[in-house]
Amino acid sequence: MNKNPTIVQPIEANVAPMQTISGGHIILLAVLVVAALFPWFSDSPSHQNVAILVMMAAQMGVAWNIVGGYAGQVSLGHVAFYGLGAYTSTLLFTQFGVNPWIAMLLGGVFAAAISLVIGWSCFRLKGHYFTMATIAVAEIVQIVFTNWEFAGAAVGITIPMDQEGWGAFVFASKVPYYYIALGLLLLTLLANFIIEKSYLGYYFRAIKDEPDAARSLGVSLSKYKQIAFAVSSFFTALGGSFYAQKELYIDPASVLGTAVSIKMALVSILGGIGTLFGPVIGAGVLTIIDEGTRVMFGGSGRGTDLIIYATLIVVIAVYYPTGVMGWIKNLSARRALKSQNAKGV
Repeated sequence: MNKNPTIVQPIEANVAPMQTISGGHIILLAVLVVAALFPWFSDSPSHQNVAILVMMAAQMGVAWNIVGGYAGQVSLGHVAFYGLGAYTSTLLFTQFGVNPWIAMLLGGVFAAAISLVIGWSCFRLKGHYFTMATIAVAEIVQIVFTNWEFAGAAVGITIPMDQEGWGAFVFASKVPYYYIALGLLLLTLLANFIIEKSYLGYYFRAIKDEPDAARSLGVSLSKYKQIAFAVSSFFTALGGSFYAQKELYIDPASVLGTAVSIKMALVSILGGIGTLFGPVIGAGVLTIIDEGTRVMFGGSGRGTDLIIYATLIVVIAVYYPTGVMGWIKNLSARRALKSQNAKGV
């Protein structure tokens, strides 16, 4: 007889607990379903165009969030990569006949390569000096393209409409542009999610919050800042390429203007800097304000949206520094605490 019988563990103890579906997952799934079916609910080109503008602004903000939110390097010259993506893809298509889809990817790669060159010098600076350096770089790039005859100079470049369809990246309807914008936004969000959950995300946050401690633990600050800058620049350039294909016309003012850089940062700050879905919420709010003031006031209300932007940023900075996402999390935490207290009583 065995004097040391083996203790049999209950079957339940060896089975990994099933992950429950939270309310957040249900909301996310519902949003994705609504986004996928939106063109079928509304066949109005103007409504579809507003939705496209929201997703374009969100994609820019999510791309900027990689370097500005996670790594904490506030770049206000990110429009340089947006413009580089737009001009590279457009020139490759119009001058050399490269397929616009391939040209879009090449524009992203080119912008990422240029970001490594720019970052090598700019990351020697810290804080507001780095921010001012990125603004200077963006201004230089704008001046170059404004005076470069091959790139259309100040007149800009028009993408021909002699071909239409998915191969030419030119459509008569807003629906294909809608789904391409949605796909590009989801791709950028996926990249952010992967970064957030990987060691890169931990390194980026360490560089942002405690750079000296990160350096003492062997984290190369310059290396990982460069990685964040390059990845962010790649996706920003993709957004610029999509803008060029959607509008079929670009010039230095439209794709290299300082206002574009500011909007990238604003959507992240308003929605919640360093969060996954914060820029999406911020883009929705700012685009609705932008389009709403344009419809309500027209040309007479020019600049009204900027006044509202500034007011929102001041309110967020004073009362909710973590943005709309931080406010939502605080609200959820208070409700959870109230529920626990009620159960305890």
